Amino acid sequence: MSDDDGTKIRLAAAADAAVVARIHMASRAAAMPYLPPQRRNHEQVTRWVEDVLLKTCRVWVAVREMEILGYAALEGDVLEHLYLRPDVRRQGIGTLLLDEVRRHSPDGLSLHVFQQNTDARAFYERHGFRDLDTSDGRRNMENLPDMTLRWTGQS
Repeated sequence: MSDDDGTKIRLAAAADAAVVARIHMASRAAAMPYLPPQRRNHEQVTRWVEDVLLKTCRVWVAVREMEILGYAALEGDVLEHLYLRPDVRRQGIGTLLLDEVRRHSPDGLSLHVFQQNTDARAFYERHGFRDLDTSDGRRNMENLPDMTLRWTGQS
């Protein structure tokens, strides 16, 4: 899948792990400044991408001119991660990644989002996700109130 500016979506490979880790860390810091400071360094996050993320999820990357701009990770019918480089937000790349994930989960898709993450909540609501429930933070390691959103598929 690709768009007009040459951005293509492809499956992630082990060789992408260091860049995916960098995007994960930079995006979280920029988009969610309320999160506790990152305790893991780039090398540790890269190992997590290699040993956990790429082994438990289907992961896609958005690539333009050989540069990875963002990634999405799907486990079953749960969107576990969708992160973009902070400098490429609001250019349609998140929508491209989300569309790819939805193609692979046509019966529906769930995700968790922090209640404070109003930009992400608005993005998902624009794409047809609806609020299923809320939590006081007990179910996430950051202990922050979150929500479960659900897209019900191509019904």
